Amino acid sequence: MKQVITNATIYTGKEILKGSAILINDGVIVGFVYDTDIPEDYEVRDLGGNNIAPAFIDLQIYGGNGYLFSADPSTEAIEATYKYCLEGGASKFLITAATNSSVVFSKAIAITKQYLNSGGKGMPGLHLEGPWINPEKRGAHILEYIHRPTLDEAKKLIEEAEGVVKMITLAPEMVDEEIVDYLQTNGIIVSAGHTNATYKQAMKGLEKINIVTHLFNAMSQFQSREPGMVGAIYDHPSVCCSLVADGVHVDYTAIKISKRILGERLWLITDAVSATADGPYQHVFKNDRYTLPNGTLSGSALTMMKAVKNCIEHVGIDIQESLRMASLYPAKILGIDDKTGLIGRGYEASFVVFDNEMNVIDVI
Repeated sequence: MKQVITNATIYTGKEILKGSAILINDGVIVGFVYDTDIPEDYEVRDLGGNNIAPAFIDLQIYGGNGYLFSADPSTEAIEATYKYCLEGGASKFLITAATNSSVVFSKAIAITKQYLNSGGKGMPGLHLEGPWINPEKRGAHILEYIHRPTLDEAKKLIEEAEGVVKMITLAPEMVDEEIVDYLQTNGIIVSAGHTNATYKQAMKGLEKINIVTHLFNAMSQFQSREPGMVGAIYDHPSVCCSLVADGVHVDYTAIKISKRILGERLWLITDAVSATADGPYQHVFKNDRYTLPNGTLSGSALTMMKAVKNCIEHVGIDIQESLRMASLYPAKILGIDDKTGLIGRGYEASFVVFDNEMNVIDVI
């Protein structure tokens, strides 16, 4: 099917185009033409003067629209989360399961397989956050399930997952190097998080792990006598970090400083949860955040577009870079930036359409 998208400001990820149209053939971008030179054999989609950018990718989201995947892994939870992602401009996401029992993790893996095998949309796979984390930086995670892994446990997980687990967040000081090597050899994106590593431990861990989960949150902080994980991140030449840009998890000034240091190595996640009153993870929405009943910060109420808007309005990051933080940079983490994350010839036709107030109009 040939389609042309016209009458929009196009944020390609490299430049901003006005007066141009996007040519699409069978879901792939084949080129650009001027709005005045649209071929007759293309079906026209007029965006009414709005804006278009690469659709977003959320690599850490626990649920949405009343469903929490960690509380009850189900295809309904995935579908509800996908709908939530679309509402916020994201066409792809990693459904995330927090520290839990092996029974719940096995169910999460089985449900993910079921969803993907039935042609489920939008989800490349599963992100496991825990249980191989530091109990001192567990945040809202359940203490009784946190532990150091064995190589046999890691092997069992990989065998059971059969490729559906895409990302694992772990504390490098809690996991032997041979296990990290094994996970990475089997295609797992390993991210350091929920860690109380000293600066020295962190730098050692980052020799193998080049990704960090939610900068500042649930990690050893930068102090004058012990720079911790945050100091190691700042001092490292290539490590990339996700960030929860809601102004609650991280102050906007801290984001501004971090962006100045890390540049293109900082990308956005929502870390979003949904209100739940049952099960081990009970999230209560209050004001602009989710907490456990005891008040511990447990997740955000962000969408990806809201995170982008916050970066523009509160941090001072320009719109093109803010959009890249939600699309191109997560695509690089997944290793799919050769086909998504930009609007260009040969890239998939996956877009977010939004107005000048950064409200999502559609995801194409």
